[in-house]
Amino acid sequence: MADGILVVNKPSGMTSRDIVNQANKIFATKKIGHTGTLDPLASGILVLGIGNGTKIIDLLTNQEKEYIAEAVIGVLTDTLDITGNILRKEKKQIPTKQIEETLHSFLGEYDQEVPLYSAIHVQGKRLYEYARNQETQNLILPKRRVNILAIKLLEEPHFDQEGQEHFKFSVKVSKGTYIRSLIRDIGLKLGTDCTMTNLIRTKQGGFTLAQAVILSLDTPKPKLLKIEEVLDEYDRIVVEDDMREKILNGCLLDKMYQTKYGLFFDRNNQLLAIYQDYPKIKGKVKPYRVFNH
Repeated sequence: MADGILVVNKPSGMTSRDIVNQANKIFATKKIGHTGTLDPLASGILVLGIGNGTKIIDLLTNQEKEYIAEAVIGVLTDTLDITGNILRKEKKQIPTKQIEETLHSFLGEYDQEVPLYSAIHVQGKRLYEYARNQETQNLILPKRRVNILAIKLLEEPHFDQEGQEHFKFSVKVSKGTYIRSLIRDIGLKLGTDCTMTNLIRTKQGGFTLAQAVILSLDTPKPKLLKIEEVLDEYDRIVVEDDMREKILNGCLLDKMYQTKYGLFFDRNNQLLAIYQDYPKIKGKVKPYRVFNH
């Protein structure tokens, strides 16, 4: 069975689920997960865990992400992107310097209201289900603490054929940040509405677009990254056969590595498990994930 990580360049117009379904067929397995949904409008990096690769999805989901985003000024839709139904529209010209200053003002942490059209659960249902069923009356959208690590206007704003002003910017964010919501909030600070028109995820953790593949059923099966390649910032420990069995049985061990997690291998260089600190006993570690081969 295939095991590892695949960095996909998702085309605009496809859902993240579409990409997973393609991978199911290419690798002949249902054991596939991804590290963060990309909206159908968006393109760029979507990281898949395949086989045992699904066991490190949580570690990869926590990584910072970078985007190039485009927005139109003076437009608001129900989905917060240009594919939605237009709720308000006005022609508004904002000076470039004001846009730059407003973008810069978002650096740091803030409480971001999640979009109505999102997969966040509220009282047992996903938010988009409330929206589709028109059950939004008295619905309170949750907020998340997010961190805008870098943000920059990339070029002079321009106007489309209808006279609506557009701007393009790069942004680096923490886990859980919605760029659609960020753009809405930028609009509010500019004294108008803003809606996302395009989005490219250019980086996630150490993964870049340069290494991303476009999935196709008509091309050779792409090569997967090994789990240990992806987690190369953590210490590696090679153990003898007696220790191997203890690890596969999930035993506690003495800590023998310096990084947050430790990767344990047998003498054949096969990854056995990832270990983490055991909080109840100082100096002991417990399995975070054990791998069956």
